[in-house]
Amino acid sequence: MSTELLEVLDRIVGRAGAGEGVEAYGVDETETSVTVYGGEVESLSSARTRGVGIRVVDGGRIGYAYAADTSEAALGDALDEARANAAVGTPDEANVLPGGGALPDMPELYDPAFAEATTEEKIDLALRLEAAARAGDKIKGIDAARYGDGERTAAIASTTGVRGAYRRADAFVMVEALAEADGARHRAFGLDVRRTPAALDVDAAAAEAAQRAARLLGGRKPASARIPVILDPCATASLLGVMAGGLVAEAVQKGRSLFADKVGERLGGDHLTLVDDGRLLDGLAAAPWDGEGVPTGRTALIDAGVLARFLHNTHSAVKDGVASTGNASRSGFKSPPGVSPSNLFLAPGPDGPEALLARAGTAFYCQQIMGVHSGANPVTGDVSVAAAGLMVRDGEFAESVREASVAGTIPGMLAGMVAIGSDLRFLPMGGGMGGVTLLVEGMTLSGA
Repeated sequence: MSTELLEVLDRIVGRAGAGEGVEAYGVDETETSVTVYGGEVESLSSARTRGVGIRVVDGGRIGYAYAADTSEAALGDALDEARANAAVGTPDEANVLPGGGALPDMPELYDPAFAEATTEEKIDLALRLEAAARAGDKIKGIDAARYGDGERTAAIASTTGVRGAYRRADAFVMVEALAEADGARHRAFGLDVRRTPAALDVDAAAAEAAQRAARLLGGRKPASARIPVILDPCATASLLGVMAGGLVAEAVQKGRSLFADKVGERLGGDHLTLVDDGRLLDGLAAAPWDGEGVPTGRTALIDAGVLARFLHNTHSAVKDGVASTGNASRSGFKSPPGVSPSNLFLAPGPDGPEALLARAGTAFYCQQIMGVHSGANPVTGDVSVAAAGLMVRDGEFAESVREASVAGTIPGMLAGMVAIGSDLRFLPMGGGMGGVTLLVEGMTLSGA
């Protein structure tokens, strides 16, 4: 599959004119989804998407076009359209294609056992997931139980010599359980993500949903207080997704980041290291190279508490006179590369969640945050989000809390991160951020 796609891209690049830069990016992916309800299949779908995006750079002007039809005629029309778009573009000396050669591969991203799973086995996983979640204590219903997977081949070729392809596959199960007791209700989800369907742990995903939903029943509004807050991995991942917006070089260059002009400044303790690592196999965005063919790698954005650097694609790197960090991103073949995190996470500490609870004493354990994209601002750094969770007293979970909010600032949170848990886990919220249990001092808890 990858060889065939690369040959298509080679033919496009081979049509470049003198002095013209041409880049062709191709994707061939198939996604499957199974949703069940009440022990029956509610929906089953499988869809294949294939297409090529073409970027033309000529005289500092850039143009982009794409084709979902990979026939020679359709690709020729897309190349002509990209050239026409470049002709009316605004010149920018940072509009260049990255150089390079043959790209690395990461064969670990694709397990051949992925293809062995039948449709019947995928349906069975979804049915087992729903049944296991329904059996949970105080669970009165299941809002959603789903199996999904994706198999993807990405390839790239350009006139600067960039050329490569890789293949990856992922499977997941996700369930949202509804717990009820004494007229109170609460929903929570559980999930598992693996390389193959056979490796999925449906019982663990179901138990996670049931436990998270049941332990928040009977909550009450909290009194306002400035107390330590313990963020669970899901909450941490959501907030990292917002924080990431201020660590992208493009945002810094446009004056839309609270971290502008702060490189070299101390933001937190020596134990605070924030890493983006596109080659980390456990990450949901692992890839051997980014959306424009620059090899991925490990970038420490905050290194031992000090702001060290920002995330770059080729355009933002040329503007700043630095090297790309391999963070060019695409939503698919229909869009030119932007810049965003890949696998962003806080380097884990030595202690597990139980040790952080014991250290906190009296605290608020934040299991769920809502409205994070409207309540947390990567430009101003202000954070004020709705939350649900449990009080912690003497290092143990106590009464549940609802209709609450937690507030602070991003700089204050970074400075107040006194302990980072060892339970690193990559989650889909925030674009695939890494979540850990996190103990933060200096935030305010109040009734919403």
